[in-house]
Amino acid sequence: MPSHRLHRSRSRTKHLAALVAAAAALILVGCDNGATPHPADGRQQLTVAALPLTDSAALYLARDRGLFAKEGLDVRIQPVQQSIQALPALLKGQVDVIASANYVTYFQAYEKGTLDLRILAEGVRIAPHMMDVRVPGDSALKSPADLAGKKVAVAVLNNIQSLTLNAILDARHIGRPVYRQILFPQMGAALQRGQADAVHAVEPFDTAIQGELGARVLLDGGSGPAKGLPASGYITTAAFVKKNPKAAAGFRRAVEAASELAAEDPAAVRAELPKYTKVTADQARSIHLPAYPPTADPAALGRLVRLMRTQGLLTKAIDPAPLLVK
Repeated sequence: MPSHRLHRSRSRTKHLAALVAAAAALILVGCDNGATPHPADGRQQLTVAALPLTDSAALYLARDRGLFAKEGLDVRIQPVQQSIQALPALLKGQVDVIASANYVTYFQAYEKGTLDLRILAEGVRIAPHMMDVRVPGDSALKSPADLAGKKVAVAVLNNIQSLTLNAILDARHIGRPVYRQILFPQMGAALQRGQADAVHAVEPFDTAIQGELGARVLLDGGSGPAKGLPASGYITTAAFVKKNPKAAAGFRRAVEAASELAAEDPAAVRAELPKYTKVTADQARSIHLPAYPPTADPAALGRLVRLMRTQGLLTKAIDPAPLLVK
């Protein structure tokens, strides 16, 4: 293997290991030890870690519309700021499912043998303006070409945001920026203080940053080769599926039904967002929503895998089809 590829592979391995090690200090506490029966009504209890993003809308819709209850499930939702924070808890059985799980992180963990990954359902696919590269209103950056070499904030390094932004810029033959890791809730302040030249924010933080700072869109992060790309899903372990096949199948059906509802009735999503995010009802009405696919598509996931390999985020050709729970 050429030296630069070996160095890149080692860097990815160290980066993933560092994320998991750091997240170990943030393991969710007070969670049940995986798929326990509810003492009151016999429903099987599942603990699901989820981010306060539009990605998680189907999860909350399924809970609030009684779709989980219909499947005999009592789903408890544990909020987290990064899906990687929940990985140690998932491996220990303290969390059963991670919602809004960034596929890039979990395909990397699967390739390294850290996680025997299974995908219960798709979360969202990238749609126009569901994430944007924003700059201050008075920024000297006037076009995407100006991003070359500039500091751009992303929530997690070497992940879906940098992957898609790199793809968009590469397609335009534009130089890439330098990425800096800043959590979504902190991006607005970082932009205001000049800690980043631009932020790559997803909804609902994208709209919030625009409203609070008047930050303007420099580039639609859901455009070009990023459009339609699977971004996140509902993931678990092979061990959980083997032990709880009925619960796994029921969870999948409930989320897929909720995703179909979200796709057909965006107003239902907009009504749900203020319940689990910090956006107001007024803000929710203007948010750009992602696409909510009712079923998982191995071909679409294969497209993501190929893009990851092109950018050196995977070294092997992973077949997503066997990872999808039926």
